[in-house]
Amino acid sequence: MELRKLTAAGLAAKIKTKEVTVMQAAQAMFDSMEEREGLYHCYVTVDREAALKKAEEIQRSIDSGDLAGPLAGVPVAVKDNLCTRGLLTTCSSKILGNFIPPYTAEAVRNLEKAGALVIGKTNMDEFAMGSTTETSAYGITRNPWDAGRVPGGSSGGSAAAVAAEECFAALGSDTGGSIRQPASFCGVVGMKPTYGTVSRYGLIAYGSSLDQIGPISKDVTDCAVMLEAIASHDEKDSTSVPRKDTDFTSALTEDVQGMRIGIPRDYFGGGLDADVAEAVRRAAGILAKKGAVVEEFDLSLVEYAVPAYYTIAAAEASSNLERFDGIKYGYRTGEYTGMHNMYKKSRSEGFGAEVKRRIMLGSFVLSSGYYDAYYLKALKVKALIKKAFDRAFSGYDLILGPVAPTTAPKLGESLADPVKMYLGDIYTIAVNLAGLPAVSLPCGKDTEGLPIGLQLIGDCFQEKTVIRAAYTYEKARGEFGTPFPENGSVTVPEGKEG
Repeated sequence: MELRKLTAAGLAAKIKTKEVTVMQAAQAMFDSMEEREGLYHCYVTVDREAALKKAEEIQRSIDSGDLAGPLAGVPVAVKDNLCTRGLLTTCSSKILGNFIPPYTAEAVRNLEKAGALVIGKTNMDEFAMGSTTETSAYGITRNPWDAGRVPGGSSGGSAAAVAAEECFAALGSDTGGSIRQPASFCGVVGMKPTYGTVSRYGLIAYGSSLDQIGPISKDVTDCAVMLEAIASHDEKDSTSVPRKDTDFTSALTEDVQGMRIGIPRDYFGGGLDADVAEAVRRAAGILAKKGAVVEEFDLSLVEYAVPAYYTIAAAEASSNLERFDGIKYGYRTGEYTGMHNMYKKSRSEGFGAEVKRRIMLGSFVLSSGYYDAYYLKALKVKALIKKAFDRAFSGYDLILGPVAPTTAPKLGESLADPVKMYLGDIYTIAVNLAGLPAVSLPCGKDTEGLPIGLQLIGDCFQEKTVIRAAYTYEKARGEFGTPFPENGSVTVPEGKEG
């Protein structure tokens, strides 16, 4: 039995029946890292000694009967913008290169309460600003399906770690598709819950009205298990919503009979790869055969989502990142003359190019004379997009479409044209603007063997409907496979070492 091939729920079951120990599961992940991490670079920080010590504690709690849940003893990874007490948390930025938080994010605490073992912090686009995990100050992450391609972003490290079998599941954050798009590129499952379902306490903010923490996993079952563990009302987060319907695993049933699913015509226009369009339509056909009523409709306003999102997100980023000034924590320049010069040099040296670009854009749209012309208009468009989704959900239970217009691009292609990279978020960002839940799961491969993601979008607080449809499709699709043959060996593409 090769442990790393198991799902999180499958591993937990074996730990419960004493076929496997928590220490063995953790060691299997560290062995996998030793073999593969040099190529894929999924992690920024791993504290092996502390993790193995914690594994022994968890094992004792399982043996005593104090821990018995579906995540007890499961090694998981956490995106590096989620604070972890005593463990380096950098947002993959030089400016936080020495930041060790005094507290742990609520979502991570919930995972730990469920008995999960946090084994490391995953690489990401700096401050979650990017779609490729190439803007990290600590080096790029590679896609386990093709080391010459990006894993997506900004949660690319988490998605790649799950795909590379370097953890059993992971947490990411989604501001405009940053869980769903890397899940699509890496052939795993990723879910963005309804805004307010998972506490943002301890999440280092990018766009506060858009950010939401969610799970990345090998299958839909693990996704539901993870979401059920991390969802909670939190008084420390003013945007947290009290919910009583967070028993998400109850939705793991094969039943879409009579479910009304709408496919936006707007999602199948120019720019969508033929392979992606075909795979998504084929998935819709499978759901129709299972009893769902599938039809096309006009969603409208899709073309306005990208400019509205980047205006709002950049504005919020410029405000949120003001706190990183070299005074209380983080990087401070070595030589400066006076306080203002220290601010300027610390931020100039500490932030990367993409972060600077978005801070400047955000400062511009919030500045006097441009606030009404840009930011206020973007907020109005956001409200119109929410109304468009409300109209759609008056007639449909779910919306089905692609996650991204293409499969994973080659390394370096996206950063050469930032605007094209931004436009690649066209199918995911409207979900964040409207605060909706959505899941990405594999639905096929393109002609080069790269994964294609199917996106299922639900109305607010309808995660169970999303999970039920995703689970039904996954069971009908069958096993998707992994980037690795059964012997687990890694083939390094020529010229891609390091």
